[in-house]
Amino acid sequence: MTTAVSLEDVSKSYETGAGRFDALLPLDLSFNAGELVGLVGPSGSGKSTLLNLLSGIDHPSGGVITVAGQTIGRLSESRLADFRGRNIGIVFQFFQLVPTLTVLENVLLAMDLVASVPKGSRKVRALNLLEQVGVRRHQDKLPSKLSGGEQQRVAIARALANDPPILIADEPTGNLDSENSNIIDQLFEDCANDGRLVVVATHKTLGLDRFSRIVVLGDGAVIQDQQCGRIQQCLTA
Repeated sequence: MTTAVSLEDVSKSYETGAGRFDALLPLDLSFNAGELVGLVGPSGSGKSTLLNLLSGIDHPSGGVITVAGQTIGRLSESRLADFRGRNIGIVFQFFQLVPTLTVLENVLLAMDLVASVPKGSRKVRALNLLEQVGVRRHQDKLPSKLSGGEQQRVAIARALANDPPILIADEPTGNLDSENSNIIDQLFEDCANDGRLVVVATHKTLGLDRFSRIVVLGDGAVIQDQQCGRIQQCLTA
């Protein structure tokens, strides 16, 4: 298997008025292309912190993070932003679509910012992605005219716009009903089957049987990491 992401002795701490807070204790992890990884744990367990470090949105207090063969701590902010745009698709819980742009324009914007897709091919690619996630018919609508599930599917299309090898999602179905949650979960499974590394943070205990690997976090530490087909096998092994 090809290693897509590795973390060596990575930690994250913050100084607060009450003293030092260790959001993530030193850990070693690696994730491979084609894995569908579930980061499981309650609020405050370190899931979002870990995702922010993986994506380069935040910087570790210690350790080395390598993404797609690049040690991201060595990149300037401008180079990191370009690297992230080309290699990491990010899906947020609250969609983060630009409200004044149409569905199609939101996906095109991701390509315009990075320019890894030839300009003449961008619209066709955007429409194909919207078709793939089932919202092409809404291409000319503003996000406010879509349901939460539809907005999240647009956000996934946007995250895939530059064909990144890594997809990261932070509680992407936290505000969706069960039907839309199942649609989103299937999209992530399809992305992993296409060879991408997909890492999804969740506090839910239902639907975790889709994941090929479960990493359980608690108080900033990895308390379980197991390859599995069903969460029951992971948590009882």
